Order: sequence, then structure tokens, then C-alpha cells
Amino acid sequence: MSDTSDPAESAAPDLSALSFEEALAELERIVRDLETGQAKLDDAIAAYERGAALKRHCEAKLRDAQAKVDRIVTGPDGHNRLEPAELD
Repeated sequence: MSDTSDPAESAAPDLSALSFEEALAELERIVRDLETGQAKLDDAIAAYERGAALKRHCEAKLRDAQAKVDRIVTGPDGHNRLEPAELD
């Protein structure tokens, strides 16, 4: 039985364990490495896939953070409503 797993992939931390800042730093490193064009095709594809997963992880973390910043306000009619955070 042959081992087809990529050693770099097994050494990569689980995405769920990464903070936003850690995931973003790894994503930035991957982008820099890919921009050099020095990686072998298989390595570049694996890095791209990891980068795509990191991007999704960062987006999810940002959505979670925005949900925590959104606030409940009472309108003039006395009804409560959720007011989205203005992060732009």
C-alpha cells in the first residue's frame, strides 16, 4: 500500500483551529509563493486549494464577527429589530 498523502498537507494546521489572523497570514504567504511561479505544478495546485479553503475560513470568521457587532435596537414603534453593523 503506497502513501499518497502530501507531507506539507499533513503538516498544515486544521482550518478550524486557526484564528482569522493566522489564516490570513498563511493565505498571504501562499499568494506570495504562488506569485513567484517557482512551485511545481502539483505543489501550486495544492497551495491554491489550501488558499481557497483559507479564504472561505476567513470569510466565515468575518461573517461571525459582523453578526456579533450587529445590534438589536428598539424602533419608534416599540418593536425590536436587528440593525446591521456598518463596517464599510
